[in-house]
Amino acid sequence: MYYAWLENPKSVHKSWDLFFRNANAGQAYDPHLPDQLERKASFLQSHGLAQTPGKAEKLVEDHLAVQSLIRAYQIRGHHVAQLDPLGILDADLDSFVPSDLITTIDKLGFYGLHESDLDKVFQLPTTTFIGGNENSLSLREIIKRLENTYCQHIGLEFMFINDVEQCQWIRQKFETPGVMKFTNEEKRTLLARLVRSMRFEDFLARKWSSEKRFGLEGCEVMIPALKTIIDKSSEMGIEYVIMGMPHRGRLNVLANVIRKELEQIFCQFDPKLEAADEGSGDVKYHLGMYHERINRATNKKITLSLMANPSHLEAVDPVVQGKTKAEQFYRGDTAGKKVMSILLHGDAAFAGQGVVYETFHLSDLPSYTTNGTIHVVVNNQVCYRRRGHNEMDEPMFTQPLMYKQIHKQVPVLKKYADKLIADGTVTLQEFEEEIAKYDRICEEAYTRSKDNKILHIKHWLDSPWPGFFNVDGEPKSMSCPPTGISEDLLTHIGNVASSVPVKDFKIHAGLSRILRARLEMTKNRVVDWALAEYMAFGSFLKEGIHVRLSGQDVERGTFSHRHHVLHDQEVDKRTCVPMNHLWEQQAPYTVCNSSLSEYGVLGFELGFAMASPNALVCWEAQFGDFHNTAQCIIDQFISSGQAKWVRHNGIVLLLPHGMEGMGPEHSSARPERFLQMSNDDSDAYPEFSEQFEVSQLYECNWIVVNCSTPANYFHVLRRQILLPFRKPLIVLTPKSLLRHPEAKSSFDEMVSGTTFQRVIPENGLAAHAPHEVKRVIFCTGKVYYDLVKERKNQDLEKHVAITRLEQISPFPFDLLKEELEKYPGADLVWCQEEHKNSGYYDYVKPRFRTIVNHTQPIWYVGREPAAAAATGNKNTHLVSLRRFLDTAFNLEAFEGKTF
Repeated sequence: MYYAWLENPKSVHKSWDLFFRNANAGQAYDPHLPDQLERKASFLQSHGLAQTPGKAEKLVEDHLAVQSLIRAYQIRGHHVAQLDPLGILDADLDSFVPSDLITTIDKLGFYGLHESDLDKVFQLPTTTFIGGNENSLSLREIIKRLENTYCQHIGLEFMFINDVEQCQWIRQKFETPGVMKFTNEEKRTLLARLVRSMRFEDFLARKWSSEKRFGLEGCEVMIPALKTIIDKSSEMGIEYVIMGMPHRGRLNVLANVIRKELEQIFCQFDPKLEAADEGSGDVKYHLGMYHERINRATNKKITLSLMANPSHLEAVDPVVQGKTKAEQFYRGDTAGKKVMSILLHGDAAFAGQGVVYETFHLSDLPSYTTNGTIHVVVNNQVCYRRRGHNEMDEPMFTQPLMYKQIHKQVPVLKKYADKLIADGTVTLQEFEEEIAKYDRICEEAYTRSKDNKILHIKHWLDSPWPGFFNVDGEPKSMSCPPTGISEDLLTHIGNVASSVPVKDFKIHAGLSRILRARLEMTKNRVVDWALAEYMAFGSFLKEGIHVRLSGQDVERGTFSHRHHVLHDQEVDKRTCVPMNHLWEQQAPYTVCNSSLSEYGVLGFELGFAMASPNALVCWEAQFGDFHNTAQCIIDQFISSGQAKWVRHNGIVLLLPHGMEGMGPEHSSARPERFLQMSNDDSDAYPEFSEQFEVSQLYECNWIVVNCSTPANYFHVLRRQILLPFRKPLIVLTPKSLLRHPEAKSSFDEMVSGTTFQRVIPENGLAAHAPHEVKRVIFCTGKVYYDLVKERKNQDLEKHVAITRLEQISPFPFDLLKEELEKYPGADLVWCQEEHKNSGYYDYVKPRFRTIVNHTQPIWYVGREPAAAAATGNKNTHLVSLRRFLDTAFNLEAFEGKTF
C-alpha cells in the first residue's frame, strides 16, 4: 500500500494518504517535486527509511502496536488506577497488573517496541482524544497521557459498551487534555460545598454524639457531586429532579442539596418532641421531602423531591422511576427533558439486590422508560468513614487494620483546602470565614429548632397533591357520591368496546366472536366482568381521569378475557386501543404489559400513583399468588406508607384468586396476609353514624374486597376516585367467574344513583320468611355460586340464607348486624373454599363474635388447615369441595358442639 501510494497518492484510501504524509515527525512531502523518483527518494531520506518493504512494514506494525497499546489502557487501565486511599489494597482486592499496560519500560517489548521508540511520533487513531487538537504524538507522550486519564484516582471501565457513540462520548469526556481542569471560581464553589458537607456532619456529631444519624463521613464529596449534577441538569432545561437514596448521608442531602430548613432537621433530634396526631411516623433518616426553589447557579426554578423509603434501601428504586414517569407523563415530557431521576446506592446493595436489576429491566419498555437515570454509587470500600455502620458501632472489633489506617487519614476538606491555599486560589482567612459562616447558620438554626414542640410528618411529604385536601391536609368532605353512571354512558362505552374504531383493521376471527358477544350484552343491558371493568375505566376517561393498567399480560388479560389492545392480523405491530377512541376530549388510557417482574413493577406503579390523586393506577398480578415476590413493596410502602409518611396512595392491586384445582401456585392470592395487616380492631364495637362507611374507609390503611358480581367490581373501582381521600385497594379478582353464566350484572345495578354494596344480603325465599331460616351462611367471592347451586340441589332455599361479604376489610359491622338480627333462630356459619388457616376465617370470626357480643358461635365450614395453599390433584380438589358443601347444608352438623 505504501509503495502504491508512492506511485500515486490517490490510489489509496484518503486515511492512508494522510497517514503516509505524516508518517514521521509530521514532515509533509512536497507533491510538486519534478518527478516521482526524486519525490520518493526525498520522502524516504527525510523519514530515514531504506527503500525496502521490510522497513515500511515495520512502520505499519509500530503504528498498529501503538493503537493496541491505547486500546489496552482504555480496556484495562482501571486495574492500576489508585483507588485505595488507605494503602491496604492487597488486603482483599485483586492487585493484578495487566501485562499489556506499560508499567515499566521493559513492557514495551510486549508490543515489539523499544525504549528507543519513545520519542518517535505516531499518528493517533480516531478512537482516542488524548491528542486534543494534535493528531500525532510521541510514544512517550502517548503513554503519559493515557496514564493520566486511566491510571490516576478515577478508574474507568466502559469498553464493554457496544455502542460506538457512547464509548466515544466517554472517551472525549475523560481523555481530552485539560478536561479535568477547574476554573478558580469552580474550585471556590467546590470548597464552599465541601465546607457545608463536612461541617454539617461535625455539627451533628458535636450536638448529638450518641444519636444514630448515618453520617456522610468519608463520602463528603457526594454533596458537591449531587449539587453539580443538579446545576448542570437545570442548565439543560430540567425542572424537576426526583431522588431516592439509602440512609447514609440522607440528612446531609436534605440540608445541603434539597435545602430543607436546618431547624426542621435539628428538631428531629429532640427527645421531647411530641408527634402530631397524623400517622405513626418514621425515623428521621427514612423521611422524604419536596421543595421548590431557585437554583443559584442557573437562576431557574427547580423542584427537588427525595422519596421517603424504608431500610430496604433499594426498594425505593422502582418507586422513584414510577413517580418520574408519571411526572413526565402529565407534563407531556416524552423524551425526559424536563423531569429526571437520580438514584443513590451503597456499593454492596447496588450489586447485591435483585430489585436494582428489576428496575433496570424497565429502562427501555415503552410505558416504563424514564429516558435515563443518573446512578450515584457511594462506594464504602474506598470511602474512609470514621465510624461503623452507624455512629454507635465500633468498627475496630472486626476491621482493626483498616480502621487504624482510617484514623491516620487527613479529612478531605483539609486536603482540598490546603491544596487551594498552596495554589493561591483562596487564602487561609477566606477558608476560615467560610467555615465560620456555615457554623453560624447551624447554630442559629439550632436555637430556632428549640421552639418546635411538635413534629409534623406532613412537613416531610415527598408528593404533595395541591388542592386535593383542605389547607390542613384533611379531606374536603366525609361523604362519597353514588358511583353509578347514566344509561347512555354505559351503552356508548359498551358499543365502542365491541367495535374496531380504526379503518381497514383486520382482527382475529376469534376476537370478532368476543366483540359480537359484547355487543349482544350491551343490547341486552348486561355486563360480564371484562365489560364492567371497561365501563369503569371508560367512565373515568370522560371525566379527565387518567387510567393506567399494568402487569404481565394485562393487554389481553391472563385469561384472555380483556382484549384492550387489538392487533392487526396482516400488518405487524399495528395495534388499536378502542378505549382511547371513546370521546374527542378524553383522558388517555395506558394499558401496558410489564416485564416479568413483580417487585420492580409494583414499586413502579406505586410511584406512578403517588404523583397525582386524579388517576386510577392498577397493577394486576398474572395470578394472585405471584404478589409474594413483591411482598416488600406491599409491606413497607402500601400497607404502612400513610402511617409512616402521611402519604396517601390510591393504587389498586388486582389479584386473580380462587380454588379451581389449578394447584398451589395458581389458586390463592393469600387474602389472610392482607387481612392480618389491616388496622381495624376486631374487638371494638363501632358507633354507627350516617358517615360510618366513609369514616371507616378513612381510618383504615387499605381496603380488601372480593366482589362476586361485575357491577360491584365496577362500583368499587369508581369509588376509588370518588372518595375524598386515597387508600390502596386490594381486589381478589375471579378466574372461572370471568365466564360464569351466573356472574353477570344488569345495567340496573350500575345506572345513576347505584352504589357499591359492601354486603349483598340474601334476597330469595329465605329472606321472605326469615323466622323459618335455620342457618345463615356468610361467604365471599366465587364460593357463593357453588353454595347457591348446592342449596338448590338439596332443596333448602327456604331454610338456608346465603349472605355475601363483598368488602371484607374494613369489616362492614353495620350491615352484618342488620343481617344477624333478621334471622333470630338461625345458626351462623362462615364458609370459605380456602384452607382453615388461610382465607378469611381468622379475620371474620372475632368480628362476628363482637357483633353478637360473644353470645353465639360462628361455625367454620371449608377445607381443613394445610401447609400448601391448594392441592395439585384435581380429584382431591373435587373431593374436598364436595365434603365442605355437604357440611354447609347439613343442618345437624354442629348440634351438641361447644364453642
